[in-house]
Amino acid sequence: MADLKDKLPDNTPGNFFVDNQCIDCDVCRDTSPVNFTRNDENGYSFVHKQPQTPEEIDLCEEALNACPVEAIGEIV
Repeated sequence: MADLKDKLPDNTPGNFFVDNQCIDCDVCRDTSPVNFTRNDENGYSFVHKQPQTPEEIDLCEEALNACPVEAIGEIV
C-alpha cells in the first residue's frame, strides 16, 4: 500500500497520490489519463489532476487497484 510519508512532490493536493514506489509502468496513465501523468525527467507517474466526477473517482480507484507495486494511495 502506498505510504503518505513517501508521497511524490509532484502530486496535486487531494485524496489521491502516488508515492516513491512507482516503477513507471503506465497502468495508471492508461486507466485514467485525465488524472495521472508522467514526470519524464525522473520516470514516474503522479496525480496531476484530482478526480472531480464520479467517473474520474472510479477510474482513479481502478488505477489504485491495478497498480502492480501499490504506489497509488487514497486518503479517506
